[in-house]
Amino acid sequence: MKAEGAEPSMTEYRVAFDAGRPDGRACIHLGELVSPGDPAVRGCSECLESGKRWLHLRQCLSCGHVGCCDSSRGKHAQDHAESSGHPVARSIERGEDWAWCYADELFLTPNGGPGMAT
Repeated sequence: MKAEGAEPSMTEYRVAFDAGRPDGRACIHLGELVSPGDPAVRGCSECLESGKRWLHLRQCLSCGHVGCCDSSRGKHAQDHAESSGHPVARSIERGEDWAWCYADELFLTPNGGPGMAT
């Protein structure tokens, strides 16, 4: 399901060559992604509210929610994916252009990027 008012994804993703998983796995959510644009706040929404710190940030590719990574104490990006049904989040760390599908447990990279399956 696409977020209301969200534009179609400008960056198309595909499953990375090894995807961190055995060959042949597919992400069924790729057609549902939107391009939420740059986040208004550069921080984990839940951590900012509670005064906690995070390690890395992930942005939901369904609604734009920003949460902290699984290495952070809160794991708010994963919590958001599970509670909202929005399975794919991209890294918004400088120099990173990958995404992760929590539901299919697959590493995603932009089409035309390095490490693509053929």
